[in-house]
Amino acid sequence: MRIDPQKCVACGNCTYVCPMGAIYVDPVIKRATVDRDECVECYACYNGLSQEHLNPTIVRTMRKVFQFLRIRFEPEPDVCPTAAFSPEDLVWPRVVRRAFSDPRVPHESTGVEGRGTEEVKTNDVSGRVVVGEVGFTIEFGRPGVGVRFHEIQKMTMRMAQAGVTFEKKNPVTTLLKDVATGEIREDILDEKIMSAIVEIKVPVARTEEVIRMVWEVEKQVDTVVCLGVGTRCDENGEDHVVAPILEKLGYHLDRAKTNIGLGRITNKPVETSKQPEPVAAGS
Repeated sequence: MRIDPQKCVACGNCTYVCPMGAIYVDPVIKRATVDRDECVECYACYNGLSQEHLNPTIVRTMRKVFQFLRIRFEPEPDVCPTAAFSPEDLVWPRVVRRAFSDPRVPHESTGVEGRGTEEVKTNDVSGRVVVGEVGFTIEFGRPGVGVRFHEIQKMTMRMAQAGVTFEKKNPVTTLLKDVATGEIREDILDEKIMSAIVEIKVPVARTEEVIRMVWEVEKQVDTVVCLGVGTRCDENGEDHVVAPILEKLGYHLDRAKTNIGLGRITNKPVETSKQPEPVAAGS
């Protein structure tokens, strides 16, 4: 995202909209400026402000006159009075920032908007986590902190070292240069994004092991890490296997989502028996 210095009147409204704090009013040029290294291309500024098209020269003149008269004149806080924002034509690798930061953009690898994965929200259909397994979602960067891929790589490499299974329908997995090592492509390691989720699964017996690995790595990364755990409930909708492990580790359990099976595929494909070909009678 760029701000046109010819249009900007330095009202400062956009500085409050940016979740990354990447917009500031430059005291030298007296224009709002985007720190492109910190910008995650979420488009919150462009979509979150009403874009009016007032004449910049007139607005600047009015601001100076009112300032001289000590009269406060500011535009509405949710308005860019001169429509100064100018979206860029993003190319690789910067386009990765928007894919992971703008919730309206579907990921090319999965076709899913937002962070590019449905996680285990549709587990009753997808069957990502089966009985006897635990699925983990390791989320980086929320709320409003952001993360760079080299921080995520610390987690993926540690998990790969432990031999976990990465979810294939996950955009971070598609960016792994080598699933066996957990290494992420070098050309995106310094790209900053709003948030991302690493999805893995292991047998129930490895639940505590994985959680302790997450604890180990989260101390090494400069962002916020949130851990989600998904498992299959019994026939009564309860979990008496994974929950005790989590409670032993000090977690107070809150059930975030429950799939009740309404999306379950119950109609099995009909197997049609192949009819024998008619054989012509011999002459």
